[in-house]
Amino acid sequence: MRTGANSSFILKQVYTAALEAASPYGALRQNLILSPSKKKLSIRSANISLDLSKYRRVFVAGAGKAVCPMARAIEDVIGWKISKGLVVTKSGHSIPLKRIEVSEAGHPIPDTKGVKATQAIMDMAREASEDDLFIFLLTGGASALLSAPAEGISLKKKQRISWLLLKSGASINEINMVRKHLSKIKGGRLAELAWPARVITLIISDVVGNDLSSIGSGPTATDPSTFDDALRILKKYGLTSAASKGITGLLRRGAPSIPETPKPGSGVFKRCDNVIIADNLLSLTAARNKAASLGFRPLVLSSTITGNTRETARFFASVLTEIRSSGNPVRPPACVLMGGETTLRVTGRGKGGRNQEFALTAAIELAGAQGISLLSAGTDGTDGPTDAAGAIIGRDTLKRAVKKGIDPLAYLSANDSYNFFKETGGLFITGPTGTNVMDIVIGLVE
Repeated sequence: MRTGANSSFILKQVYTAALEAASPYGALRQNLILSPSKKKLSIRSANISLDLSKYRRVFVAGAGKAVCPMARAIEDVIGWKISKGLVVTKSGHSIPLKRIEVSEAGHPIPDTKGVKATQAIMDMAREASEDDLFIFLLTGGASALLSAPAEGISLKKKQRISWLLLKSGASINEINMVRKHLSKIKGGRLAELAWPARVITLIISDVVGNDLSSIGSGPTATDPSTFDDALRILKKYGLTSAASKGITGLLRRGAPSIPETPKPGSGVFKRCDNVIIADNLLSLTAARNKAASLGFRPLVLSSTITGNTRETARFFASVLTEIRSSGNPVRPPACVLMGGETTLRVTGRGKGGRNQEFALTAAIELAGAQGISLLSAGTDGTDGPTDAAGAIIGRDTLKRAVKKGIDPLAYLSANDSYNFFKETGGLFITGPTGTNVMDIVIGLVE
């Protein structure tokens, strides 16, 4: 029988395999093919071929927590052709680049650094002309890092509504509907600025279902949502009175007083392609293969999990206990995998993130279960406003809590999962991973 310590090591091995598969640098390099003459650049996964000799200038811009490795890949392939470049990433996630400038900014709440970098990207897009190529690199986190408040909306107002939405329990798609209608760059408006240049957006997806309009709030994608939709989201979560009058007033005025985000069929997308090069399913597939190589029977539940964090954690725990007790739907030793992004409603004043809360909820549900361990973590290396990617639980998690006189239910009620795992030794800290394809949950049943 494997020891608990060994189970923790196995969980980390499977997680690492998932990360490596979604490496922004590796995924992009595999997708880009430069001809021997250096005239033709092909994008393998999209069957797109670009004649570089026809473009007077090549601009490279981008945003997201995993954008820097992508920028390095672009430099390594066509660095000699890049006329100007700028990417913005989360503070602490930058790496040195040769031809592309890097700016760091606040996440998940936008800040003045993000506003400055976004303005520079917008200026670059405006500069691009019909005979130029505008390459945009997009990963998770771009919604906060690309900050260009709409006319009459201050950064402070956007910061407040962003924080309220993040705490409300709204899904990322709902949050982004609001963001897009309070922005000059989101919801296809960057493509609008860059028209008529040729635009190629290369994407690491952190959105369930790979919805182009929601990844990074879709700066170069068509946006089917409206001002009315954004206002409906505020009403749904009881935020209309908490939001500033400027924000609610703008959303109520909406179109035709204010131009809508560009919709499907708009001419600004005729020379624009959005290409996904890595996503959560790619990572789960690699994790499944790694688990099999370690002697486990792997089972991938889904790469599109959404919904309430605690409810999803209870469901996942029930799958593990079913496997342990009956061998259904797979016999032990088993590795159960799941990916996506749950929604955490914050009502307490504690510290944590959805992955740590997922793990704490599962630990409570699995109290007394033998031979079961679990890792829930963000693939970007961060979970909420903490320095942890997530947390690991095993057979001794609650025993350590009892020994220290800690009540796990009290910590859960206070949304204080970080401090629970800090006390019990379950925090999973990786630092920035350089990628971001949502969250991964790994369960071992031995």
